[in-house]
Amino acid sequence: MFTRLLLILLLLAPPILAAEGGSRWSPDLDAALQTAGPEHKLVLVNFTGSGWSVWCNQLRDEILSKTHFLNFANKSLVLVELNFPRQEPLSPEQAKQNAVWAQKYSVQNYPTILVLDAAGKELGRTGYMQGGPKTFVRELKRIALKGPAPAGQK
Repeated sequence: MFTRLLLILLLLAPPILAAEGGSRWSPDLDAALQTAGPEHKLVLVNFTGSGWSVWCNQLRDEILSKTHFLNFANKSLVLVELNFPRQEPLSPEQAKQNAVWAQKYSVQNYPTILVLDAAGKELGRTGYMQGGPKTFVRELKRIALKGPAPAGQK
């Protein structure tokens, strides 16, 4: 009986989170770019070193997991997390794909947060910043309003 109830709760958890406005992080940047256009959203890509990077963990704990950020993200962003762990392995396909994206966008530090338009053009980048989710969302809005970088820049 308990096992059956637990299974039902686990199956219902994703729809419940989505109904409450929970934003989801995808490991698939290609799919996120395809979703962003029709939904009129930007793509936020979090290049992270979870499990080993202090700044990545602070970004996650102090900003990316907070209601203020998640409410903004649910309305305005398609979220992508490209992880570069040191201990837990990724599938070879995912590791290769993450490396391709990191090279394409010249990512060398973790965390690096990119804001992309639906065509994959970089509008801006940031990382961990003090001030919590309100400061972080304000910076994302500034990047979005600034628009694409001039020709010749990423």
